[in-house]
Amino acid sequence: MRSPTDGWTTCRRGHRHWGLAGAAGLLLHRPGPTGTEVLLQLRADWSHHGGTWGTPGGALHPAESAADGALREAGEELGLVREDVVLGRASVDDHGGWSYTTVLAVPARPLEPADLRLDEESSGVGWFPVDGLPEVPLHPGLAASLPVLRPLLT
Repeated sequence: MRSPTDGWTTCRRGHRHWGLAGAAGLLLHRPGPTGTEVLLQLRADWSHHGGTWGTPGGALHPAESAADGALREAGEELGLVREDVVLGRASVDDHGGWSYTTVLAVPARPLEPADLRLDEESSGVGWFPVDGLPEVPLHPGLAASLPVLRPLLT
């Protein structure tokens, strides 16, 4: 079911973005054997920036908070529910007239990729060490935001 805020818009920087009211995603992180790990979704090839790894997320619905939107999208794309996560800080990437809010969270219980239910927007899901992310084909928005997000993951 489409939301009235689904659609393409152009920010003041001249970039084209999905989500007339902005967008949000969930960046789940946990301690790993070699440092902090993040849970990333492999975007389906047919999607915008398909074949890249990023946060489950998408367009915000009318009057929806970034946290609620990020949780809704993570539920749609990975089958996560609110009880699966403990929400933390948020980081806003404001492009002027459009923004993407990354909502950080930690698992409320042990959570492995095999536990998740992927939808048609997702080709895969996995935990990645933060230190190894430069080697991963990341969604360009996530890659650009990493310098700001990385210090928030501690």
